[in-house]
Amino acid sequence: MLKEKLYGKTLNELIAVTKRIGLPGFAAKQIADWLYKKEIQSIEEMTNLSKKTRERLANDYEIGLYAPENFSESTDGTKKYLYKVLNDKYIETTYIPDNERATICISSQAGCKMGCIFCMTGKQGLQGNLSSNEILNQFRSLPEFRNLTNIVFMGMGEPLDNISEVLKSLDILTNEWGYGWSPTRITVSTVGLITGIKEFLEKSRCHLAVSLHSPFDEERRKLMPIQRTNTVEEVLDIIRKFDFNSQRRVSFEYILFKGMNDTPRHIKELARILNGIKCRINIIRFHPIPGSQFQSPNLGTTINFKEALNAKGILTTIRASRGVDIQAACGLLSTLEQNKSE
Repeated sequence: MLKEKLYGKTLNELIAVTKRIGLPGFAAKQIADWLYKKEIQSIEEMTNLSKKTRERLANDYEIGLYAPENFSESTDGTKKYLYKVLNDKYIETTYIPDNERATICISSQAGCKMGCIFCMTGKQGLQGNLSSNEILNQFRSLPEFRNLTNIVFMGMGEPLDNISEVLKSLDILTNEWGYGWSPTRITVSTVGLITGIKEFLEKSRCHLAVSLHSPFDEERRKLMPIQRTNTVEEVLDIIRKFDFNSQRRVSFEYILFKGMNDTPRHIKELARILNGIKCRINIIRFHPIPGSQFQSPNLGTTINFKEALNAKGILTTIRASRGVDIQAACGLLSTLEQNKSE
C-alpha cells in the first residue's frame, strides 16, 4: 500500500495527521520543524517523538523526498534537472547561479493547457497538476538547495491553474513554522488568469509576474489563446485596484519576437496601458523551439526597445539568456525525455 507523504503538508494538514493517530496538537509543530527546518530523510530521525509515535507515523506515512532523475549543465553554470512526477511524467527545474544570487525556477504542472504557441511545454498539453509535495521537492531535493536565494514559479505549467497546491507550497515556504523565507524572495508567474490573480493577491504576499508579450489584444490572442477569455485590460484592471505595498512588486514578462512585437507602435501602447501602474518590464530574448517560425531580434533592437521604454518612465530590463546550450527553452528537455519513454 502506498504511504501518504508528509513533506508538502501545511501545519493545518499536519494537525489533522496528529489527530488521526491520537497525538497531542503540539506534535504537528514538532513534525513541521523536522520536515522544513532540519534536513531529515526518514521519520525515524524525528528523535523528539517517542519511538512508539514514530512507528505509528511510519505505518501510514513517509517523508516523500526523492532525487532528480537526471540533469544537464550549461557552460554558464545553469543546471536543468529532470524530476519524475505523476508516476511516469517528467518536469524540469532550473538552477541559475548569478554571482551572489542563486535562483531556482520551479514547475507547477506537468505540461500545460494554456497553449502559448511559442512554448514547448504548451505543446505537451496538460498532463497533470503537481501536488505541493512535488512542487516543493524540486526545491528541497535540488543538490544546490543550501545556495538558493530566490524562487520563481516560472517553470513548466501555469501556476495559477494549480492555485490551491501553489498556495500551499507558498504557505510552507514563507511561514515561520515552515522555511521562513521572505515573500520578497519569491515570484509567481501567470499568463493572466483572472480568478487566479485575485486569489493569489489576496492570499499571498509574494511578487507577481504577468506574461504580457503584446499590448494589443488581437496580437496577444494569436500568441496566447488564453487571451480569448482574459484580456489585457481585465488583467490590468485587477492590478490597478490592488493595493501593492512597497515590499511587493508586479512585473510584466515580454518575449521579443523579431518584426512582430518589437516596434515603436508597441512601445507607445505599452506606455499607455501601463500608465499609473508601478511596475517593471522584463524583456526576454526568445529561445527557439522546434517547428517555430519565430525569431529573436538582434541585440541592438532589443537594447533600443528597452531604452525607449525606460525613456517613457517604465523601468525595463533585459533578462540575460542562460543555459542556451542545454535545451534552455521551457519544456524542451522534458519533451525529449518523455519521447524516450514512449
